[in-house]
Amino acid sequence: MWGRVSRRVAVRGWAVAMVALAGCATDGGETSGATAERGLASYYHDRYQGRQTASGEPYDAQALTAAHRNLPFDTRVRVTNLDNERQVTVRINDRGPFTEGRVIDLSRRAAERLDMLDDGTAPVRVTPLP
Repeated sequence: MWGRVSRRVAVRGWAVAMVALAGCATDGGETSGATAERGLASYYHDRYQGRQTASGEPYDAQALTAAHRNLPFDTRVRVTNLDNERQVTVRINDRGPFTEGRVIDLSRRAAERLDMLDDGTAPVRVTPLP
């Protein structure tokens, strides 16, 4: 009797574990539970070079970093310029932007990669990465 009960418990436990793990799968390389957001991106003015960010590290215009209102520091996100489909991966190290409609502030280097320096802003999709 105990042998059969143990097998049933083991099989049910395995089945429950497989269902739970299946719920953790992601598609497209996004962080589980995180969703992409759309809005305007802007970039830091050169006058901020070397100033302390909210994470405590100095702003570096040549680093691929960004400010986001609520993603944890060190989160990596893929930013896609919706006008030209160019993409860049940046690391969140600051808070902002504080202008309505904007979802991310990029370093100058990231803005260059998205080809948005002339306009100053661009419509983007921001996708958290694992």
